[in-house]
Amino acid sequence: QVQLVESGGGLVQAGDSLRLACAASGRSANMYSLAWFRQAPGKEREFVATISWTGVSTYYAESAEGRFTITRDANNTAYLQMASLTPDDTAVYYCAARRGMGWSDRDYEYDSWGQGTQVTVSS
Repeated sequence: QVQLVESGGGLVQAGDSLRLACAASGRSANMYSLAWFRQAPGKEREFVATISWTGVSTYYAESAEGRFTITRDANNTAYLQMASLTPDDTAVYYCAARRGMGWSDRDYEYDSWGQGTQVTVSS
């Protein structure tokens, strides 16, 4: 399994941008697709975006499409660049890793999880 450590969360105002980072380490970390999920208070965890292990393919939730961008670098760190944030984006953001082909927006298909980072957007 891989170990995941998120960073970059914080308190921002509506309309601001924020970049989250997820450092993946461990054996064969470069063979895992990486994803971001989020969980708002009182709500279920939901998929945000994922990037393939090659970094070539990306997929987004409808709520993230056009505002968020997921990337990864050669050190197996995934980034989630978030723009035009709204209070509805307030949540704990989790990084997840998945070994296997294709992509998934289902949290139970992911093998490893980070501890989460809080993002709070004030109005």
